[in-house]
Amino acid sequence: MIMIIPKKVEKVLNAHLELEAGAFFSYLAVAAWCEKEGLEGCAKFFRKQSDEEHVHFMKFFDYVNEVGGHAVVPPVKQPKIDFKDILEVCQHSLSNEQKVTKSIYNILKVTQDEDDHATEDFLQFFVLEQREEEVQFNRIIDKIRLIGKGPQSLYYIDKEFEKLVAAAGKESKKSKE
Repeated sequence: MIMIIPKKVEKVLNAHLELEAGAFFSYLAVAAWCEKEGLEGCAKFFRKQSDEEHVHFMKFFDYVNEVGGHAVVPPVKQPKIDFKDILEVCQHSLSNEQKVTKSIYNILKVTQDEDDHATEDFLQFFVLEQREEEVQFNRIIDKIRLIGKGPQSLYYIDKEFEKLVAAAGKESKKSKE
């Protein structure tokens, strides 16, 4: 027998799909902006973020269908494509991550109200993931402010993003072993 997800939970999960899809395209738009600005390390980082959001979207999408619901592909709004600088990019990204976190917490509340322990368990990965994302962007913003806005600052900022991509690659290798 297939598990049937409570309708209220299905509704909030489908609403959340729009945020995950929006994050996927937002990070892709940011990567394009970074490439246009010659920030190759930043572009790689945001492409990686975009790929990660696509995976998250698919996890939610597949979960809804697996538990007897009907996942609905949401409409996606045009993401922001122009930024004044890399600091604005990161502040915008942090704001988007905070919206995703708020949505996940709301879904958790609904799952608790509906006694949907399976979905509550499913969401635990995302609770931890969102904490990591928010901490990461806060640290990046702090580092950008520390480096400052001098003539060479973009070079150093771009190198910091390259380090993040390299570190994520090493972590990914470890988790596969």
